[in-house]
Amino acid sequence: MFTECLQNLPKEFAAYRPCPPAAERGAWERVPKNLRERYKMRGERLLGNDYGVMTATDYMEFCKSGDRFIFEQTKYFPRRRALADLVMAECSEYEGRFIDDIINGIFAMLGEVGWQLPAHNSYIRDTPTLPLPDMQNPVIDLFAAETGALLSMAAYLLKDKLDAVSPAICVNIEAAVNEHIVAPYLTQHFWWMGDGDEPMCNWTSWCTQNCLLCVFLTKQPLDIRTAAVKKAAYSLDCFLKDYGDDGCCNEGAQYYSHAGLALFGAMEILSAAALPAFNMLWREKKIKNVAAYIYNMNVAPDYYINFADCSPHAGLRGAREYLFAKRTANEDMRLFAAADFKRGLAQNDDNSDIARINLYYLALEAFCAADILAETQAPAQPADIYYDSVGVLIARKGRYAFAAKAGGNGDSHNHNDTGSVTLYKNGEPFLIDVGVETYCKKTFSPQRYEIWTMQSAWHNLPTFDSAMQHDGAQFCASDVETSLEADKAEIKMQLAGAYGEEAHLTSFIRRAALTFDGFEMKDECCGSYKNAVLTLMLREKPQIDGDIIKVGDLGEIKITGASGEITTETVPITDLRLRTAWPDTIYRLQVPFDGEIEVSAE
Repeated sequence: MFTECLQNLPKEFAAYRPCPPAAERGAWERVPKNLRERYKMRGERLLGNDYGVMTATDYMEFCKSGDRFIFEQTKYFPRRRALADLVMAECSEYEGRFIDDIINGIFAMLGEVGWQLPAHNSYIRDTPTLPLPDMQNPVIDLFAAETGALLSMAAYLLKDKLDAVSPAICVNIEAAVNEHIVAPYLTQHFWWMGDGDEPMCNWTSWCTQNCLLCVFLTKQPLDIRTAAVKKAAYSLDCFLKDYGDDGCCNEGAQYYSHAGLALFGAMEILSAAALPAFNMLWREKKIKNVAAYIYNMNVAPDYYINFADCSPHAGLRGAREYLFAKRTANEDMRLFAAADFKRGLAQNDDNSDIARINLYYLALEAFCAADILAETQAPAQPADIYYDSVGVLIARKGRYAFAAKAGGNGDSHNHNDTGSVTLYKNGEPFLIDVGVETYCKKTFSPQRYEIWTMQSAWHNLPTFDSAMQHDGAQFCASDVETSLEADKAEIKMQLAGAYGEEAHLTSFIRRAALTFDGFEMKDECCGSYKNAVLTLMLREKPQIDGDIIKVGDLGEIKITGASGEITTETVPITDLRLRTAWPDTIYRLQVPFDGEIEVSAE
């Protein structure tokens, strides 16, 4: 798709302007006043910011203990978020009040030996990380590329102000970006760049977008930019090869912000700088479907259908979704993004938002906010949909929203959750998918499936003789049948193949359906297993009365076919990442059964 466009590259690239620089005061004064005031408020909180100290032992802590939180969340990301906020504050005011603190932030980052995270400090995919960065062999990971883009955007936006203090500031930025990003991007191969059939993920579009920003926001000769565009085109094709034509992101809704939206960002840069080579791609059905995915996954203002490492709180939508919807002529998604953006403006800032380190995103927000705020129509509810490429069904009937995941256990950010279901009632979680804990050394290692949230026994699935599902694409659903009607949505799937031989299964057929009256599920299992136990994960505390379970104030579950006592396990939620989605306690129902069991919820 992208490489085919290379034959239409222009002889010269256009000067890339993601937005007007801050010196163009007329343009910045047209940014909505309430947004400019928010940017200034963020900056004012950071006046006198010291950017903290990042020591070598801080960096080495990941290799020693596996802890990512302290380095990333108390040192690395706050430093970058502070610089981005201060730059936006200066762009909004342009009186020099924030310049000294901006320069301090720039020099703090220029002084870092490596920009990659400790958890990503390796040269070959899925190999052990090195304790410290090698400044002669930079690693381009997600956040090295983010750092390069941040510094490049800072120089682009505030060049006049920075040059007035010292021309060396922007010269040093350009030298560092060339050393850490541009040179290794063109001379090295990192796994996320793509290599034939090797599976890609959000890293590909995300890193590619930010490397393109570095190339097109700094002074580069034609041959460098041409080589970068060719490499980016190949990588983006490698990224899209892992998407079905339906555009479903198998990493989940939370990763759309870094996968599909970073694809949008890369396309924006290529479309503007290499006009008209890539512009026809906005009309491609696959691109349109990639854009619409996040709209289809939304079930309530604060909730998204989640699976894999995704949280049900997948973030607020904003300028990038709005612009992607406009580019792909999707009115419903455009209105959805506008409504969510307005809702976000009414809320307090989320200082944990990784997107806040990206000045490109903030600039896009500033210059399309007026159009977003002018939208007055309410978005329509998405239609029911089945994403065949990943096996995700989403349906909405009145007060209820339901999702089922067929597919397999070989997804990016995979959990062993083939066949699991989630249910919402009145916009609140009823049957839940827990998500993932704070990332640690074990998360992306051979020990991944020792973590409880990854295991099928902690999803809405049964175990057989304590045997859970296995990881790997070969452990999957088969014979999947779906039906999406106005009054009923249903799915039928054979799930025996998601389990290993130790489950002693010959057949496991699950049927799940949603109507305006509620949710129904039936499991029919055959095999030589002795004990089967169905897990149902709940946010609200259940009260068990025989085969009837009252679930908080949300509703009731009825069980037909239990072979013994239904029990409840209290699950404390202490992990900080999980606590952003769930209360301090959730609940796990354990329902023993023999061959058949039925569950209804209303």
